[in-house]
Amino acid sequence: VQLQASGGGLVQAGGSLRLSCAASGRTFSSYPMGWYRQAPGKEREFVAAIRWNGGNPYYADSMKGRFTISRDNAKNTLYLQMNSLKPEDTAVYYCAILKYYTNIDVPPPHYLGLGTQVTVSS
Repeated sequence: VQLQASGGGLVQAGGSLRLSCAASGRTFSSYPMGWYRQAPGKEREFVAAIRWNGGNPYYADSMKGRFTISRDNAKNTLYLQMNSLKPEDTAVYYCAILKYYTNIDVPPPHYLGLGTQVTVSS
């Protein structure tokens, strides 16, 4: 499966963006999926995860209430709706196939696709 994130851009603080991740291959619906991000000079950070069937969305604490992860298996697409964006949300965002789903710890990524840049101005 190949993954390509899109939808990033420049937005003012308080604004919104919707990221998409298009997956090639017929087995997308079999995998738990997630979003990660990496800001310049910082380590990669977990953002959100979702089960193969779209259930049990799980978020990092700083994203709860602002971000929403979802998927459309018929379209082989993963989404991340980001609202109330803050300058500290500036990063490259990556979608990922997870090794496994968990909501009690950070789920480990198995494969990350190409990222999309999100820049939030103050």
